[in-house]
Amino acid sequence: MESSVTTCFDGGFVPLYLAPQAGVSESPFRRLCRRFGADVVVSEFVSAEGIRRQNERTLEYLRFDPEERPIGVQIFGADPPAMAEAAAFVHHAYRPDFIDINFGCPVKKVVKRNGGSGCLRDLDLVGRIIRAVDDATPLPTTVKIRSGFDQESRDPVRIGRVCEDAGARVLTLHPRTRTDMYSGQARWDEIRALKEAVQIPVVGNGDIRSGADASRMRDETGCDGIMIARGSHGNPWLFAQARAALSGEPVPPEPEVDERFQVCLEHAENAIDFGGDGERAVIEFRKHLGWYTKGLPSGKHLRKELFQVTSIEEMREHLSRYLERYLVGEGAEMELQGSATVSV
Repeated sequence: MESSVTTCFDGGFVPLYLAPQAGVSESPFRRLCRRFGADVVVSEFVSAEGIRRQNERTLEYLRFDPEERPIGVQIFGADPPAMAEAAAFVHHAYRPDFIDINFGCPVKKVVKRNGGSGCLRDLDLVGRIIRAVDDATPLPTTVKIRSGFDQESRDPVRIGRVCEDAGARVLTLHPRTRTDMYSGQARWDEIRALKEAVQIPVVGNGDIRSGADASRMRDETGCDGIMIARGSHGNPWLFAQARAALSGEPVPPEPEVDERFQVCLEHAENAIDFGGDGERAVIEFRKHLGWYTKGLPSGKHLRKELFQVTSIEEMREHLSRYLERYLVGEGAEMELQGSATVSV
């Protein structure tokens, strides 16, 4: 079955993906990143067991708006029949553009159940999971992997070939091992090695924090697509900067503080509309407030205030008061005040 997720690589175009990130890649953020230039988005990773049991909170992760397409739903688990059942349900109930399998999550509570990157300890299991999911739906099956479970098992080329042979249509590599977590530098040379070893498209992931990084990854690895994860936090305009750099055009500058706050509030309003429960949505949104205000003068003082808000009105009030002082040139004074009043 042809899909926009496979045809988007046509003609040498390098699509930009928003990575599946628990607690971050919710529908409101996915829509925002699409507006700033993300070509493909992926859901937060979702438990196959939760899907099978029709867990209410789990099913919330599967909702998306038509404007998010092309979108993939990422599932994780270690039991091939359960993964197949979950994939079939997602296809029939939600109709995403593809099903992505998570073999990359390094989080302990996932790995201890042999999910995520835990599966990389058993490549026969990896192959059986992919085949089961691929047989369960007509949608393309894509896979996200790390370079191995640990340094001893580090072999992204072997893992990638297992995935390709089992039916994966696109392969994303984060070139760190599970034991690396997010430390050190991603080994982009492993993305190149994987690209040269398989016939399916390879998407590179890891350490993309600027437009220049995206352009450099493409040039150094020959990857077919680029996935942006932590660099997108509080920074959806990174997609516009990456697209400009890939196209050889001037890279847009970082937004001014007032624009940054406008985007932040748009994101918050969409989160409240999507979540339904305003106070809960605002509380869960606080992490985004931390990212949107990172690097600002007296930012720690501002974040101390923002991490207490329980309504969009309080959020607007704090941001507006900060912006008024910032725009009249009190940035240096704000920094001094913040240093004096906030423990760093």
